Amino acid sequence: MIELALLAIIVTVVVILIKPSRTPPPDSPLVIERVGQFHATLAPQLKLAQPLIEAIAHQLLEQGFSEGDSETLCFEICDADVVTHGHKRYLLGLTRRNGILYFQAISPRPLAPDTDRDTPYKILQDYAALVLVNIPATSINPEVSDLLAKGVLFVAKSRGVTIERLFSLRLQ
Repeated sequence: MIELALLAIIVTVVVILIKPSRTPPPDSPLVIERVGQFHATLAPQLKLAQPLIEAIAHQLLEQGFSEGDSETLCFEICDADVVTHGHKRYLLGLTRRNGILYFQAISPRPLAPDTDRDTPYKILQDYAALVLVNIPATSINPEVSDLLAKGVLFVAKSRGVTIERLFSLRLQ
């Protein structure tokens, strides 16, 4: 009887270990939430940007902040880990609201000549505004925005990632 129970336990453990994990479909966005720390929304095909975003969040949370929220900072990123999977660059939006970091990563889609008025940067602005629609800024502190930008640039440099700060958006 003990042997049968032991066999059942072993089979259950083996099935759990061998069973493939559920991965999100490649065409769906990936939402990462670390409660009380940060929230990231990665557009389809940008799941490989997660390690860089996690490193940025870790660095920023370790360095600490003064009070207040930030503007939405927009960056253009060339990451070798993502380039090898079809993307030469992607856009990253970063905002701090109520002590939480909000990341939005999108692939700049090709623009249709003469018909497409939306630039990739406008698309990022709209995407960030949509994510933050229910999280209004209490008070924008330029010092917080500067600390965010410096933290992102520091992590990028330490990981060998090319990054350019494009602009800041004031989303209310």
